[in-house]
Amino acid sequence: MRPSVPIIASFLALWSPASWALTQDNFLVRATSDLVELCSAPPSDQMRVAAIHFCEGFVVGASQYYQAERAGSGSPPLFCLPTPPPTRDEATAMFVNWARKNPQYMSERPVDSLMRFAAATWPCRK
Repeated sequence: MRPSVPIIASFLALWSPASWALTQDNFLVRATSDLVELCSAPPSDQMRVAAIHFCEGFVVGASQYYQAERAGSGSPPLFCLPTPPPTRDEATAMFVNWARKNPQYMSERPVDSLMRFAAATWPCRK
């Protein structure tokens, strides 16, 4: 019996680039897709611990840089975190989910996508 096309397509989807193991190049975070891969490293990946720590450090660093750059500028904020703010793990999972739903930004610089995500997720009240 020959498998049907939908079954073959489902099988091939398991072998998408998102399911490949991390590489050292992901740590260069040239694109949002690299950051998403690092932030969503599966428990089975040998670089998972480093990837998750790198991911969260990148996110925290980008956030702190944005806050420092904005301080005293007088310009309106791009986003307004809720009170209490999400944990790092929650915010990271939210970013990964948002990025996967917005693949048009996967080739953008990760910091740009992080700001897009934050603005879309936590808009400021007017």
